Amino acid sequence: MAQWYVIQCKPREERRALENLERQRFRCYLPMLAVEKLRHGIVRAVPEPLFPGYLFVRLDELTDNWHSIHSTRGVIQLVHFREYPVPVPDSMIGGIHERLAGAMARIPYLKPGELVRITEGPFYDMEPIFIAKDGEERVVLLMNVLNREQRLSFPARTVQNALATSTL
Repeated sequence: MAQWYVIQCKPREERRALENLERQRFRCYLPMLAVEKLRHGIVRAVPEPLFPGYLFVRLDELTDNWHSIHSTRGVIQLVHFREYPVPVPDSMIGGIHERLAGAMARIPYLKPGELVRITEGPFYDMEPIFIAKDGEERVVLLMNVLNREQRLSFPARTVQNALATSTL
């Protein structure tokens, strides 16, 4: 029965390991996240591994040749406890897929200066101004708190475009 396992890769060689493992017909998963970076004066979304230095491989204990993994370019080792590789539950891999799909779909449409609405928590239904992303899971908002403008960080899942909510 096939299960997911974690492979430790050489520093910044996750893509090389992925490519070489796929050439050997292993089923692999390298979760990638779009991270905004400034390059040549332009902000661009650059894909980076969610877990730097690691990727997932689906292996069958009986039919797959595990030994070829150790000699694959870019691979250091299978992550193991004592001498046995540790399987990762399918539900965890599915959760990573879902979370990445949600993170990629949630924030990209917001632009600095746009009015947003907070959908939960103590600031529920307030309409601050979106300033920027703070990683993939958080956003920075400009709010009037105690008669002063404050920059506050909120979970991205609790914020949505105010115009989209007012038309409902």
